[in-house]
Amino acid sequence: MCRVVDLQQAVLAKNDASAQSLRAELAARGTTVVNLLSSPGSGKTALLERELVLARERGVPVAALTADLATENDALRLARSGVPVKQVLTDGLCHLEAGMLGGHLDGWLPEGTRLLFVENVGNLVCPASYDLGESLRVVLASVTEGEDKPLKYPTAFGLAHLVVVTKTDIAAAVDFDEAAFRANVQQVNPGVEVVLTSARGGVGLGALLDRALAAGEGAAVHTPVMAAPPAHTHTDHTHTHAAVAQTRP
Repeated sequence: MCRVVDLQQAVLAKNDASAQSLRAELAARGTTVVNLLSSPGSGKTALLERELVLARERGVPVAALTADLATENDALRLARSGVPVKQVLTDGLCHLEAGMLGGHLDGWLPEGTRLLFVENVGNLVCPASYDLGESLRVVLASVTEGEDKPLKYPTAFGLAHLVVVTKTDIAAAVDFDEAAFRANVQQVNPGVEVVLTSARGGVGLGALLDRALAAGEGAAVHTPVMAAPPAHTHTDHTHTHAAVAQTRP
């Protein structure tokens, strides 16, 4: 058991070192990374497409990298925004790692890119433990997923710099209890901002872009309580890890 934990800690430590290096490299190029995490079906791709279109309309140089186990469907959808998009197929791996991300950016990320949105694999377990060199970590949850989602996935929500609620246009139809959801978020991540959005209705459109731009310009980013002091732990029955979520370089 100890050997398994030691191996996991070594893997995460190696990833953290790669993330620090990638963060510094991208910061020198003036690029801010936004790491988007959610469960499958949260509406993450739909919202991101709208944000990318808005960024292009505002003249903000952005790019997006999307990761999936299979298919290029999300990349095709995001490419409709007119910004540079790259699909990464993980071949069964349930998350991205910093070294993997850096390798895919080499020779592809356009010079002058101000924001890079990384749409992580649809999974709230494995991706939560891996710093990708991001300046902003965003966890999304739709109104259909249940108000207790933050309690079920405390590491993912507990390390977020921003929490985004999607599909609010159908909140009434599914009896979404906003107050309960907010209370549960605050229980695992006190002080984190919660933003309500609807890709279909336009509610909250631009909020994600604004927060990302502000982070890139040096605005204060929420520091999750779980992120300090740095530690890596593992619990067998939940497969969750406590990991360091970096804020800004």
